Amino acid sequence: MPPSVDPHVAAFTELDARTFHDLLRLRIDVFVVEQSCPYPELDGRDVEPGTRHLWLTRDGAVLAYLRILADPGGVARIGRVVVAPAARGAGLAGALMTEALAVVGDRPCVLEAQTHLVGFYAGHGFVVDGPGYVEDGIPHTPMRRNPN
Repeated sequence: MPPSVDPHVAAFTELDARTFHDLLRLRIDVFVVEQSCPYPELDGRDVEPGTRHLWLTRDGAVLAYLRILADPGGVARIGRVVVAPAARGAGLAGALMTEALAVVGDRPCVLEAQTHLVGFYAGHGFVVDGPGYVEDGIPHTPMRRNPN
């Protein structure tokens, strides 16, 4: 973990309103505004009992975020992986993934990588698990990590 960065993990029911606001704001600022992808960010999965929200803060400010969904068959699905623009290049994405995989444990895990990040996720044990596709104008690649 980079110095002075605090990891947090919580179910939706454990989030206070301000924290959820800050997490959503980061997601919307990057995915909807920066990447120009107008899509319904609130998809209903944030509130599912099996969902875990994982984020990194420094001095209370949210720097990075992802969510872990409980898919059928005991599969964990990592999504909404995001680092604040001002915090990029400091190793936060790697720290976030390391924390997420500790939460996932020995369950199989899947994600839909933006294709330019396939190498990053491969470094965390993921392999390509199907053909690429374009979503919201951005190339994506399905990836999977099986338990060791």
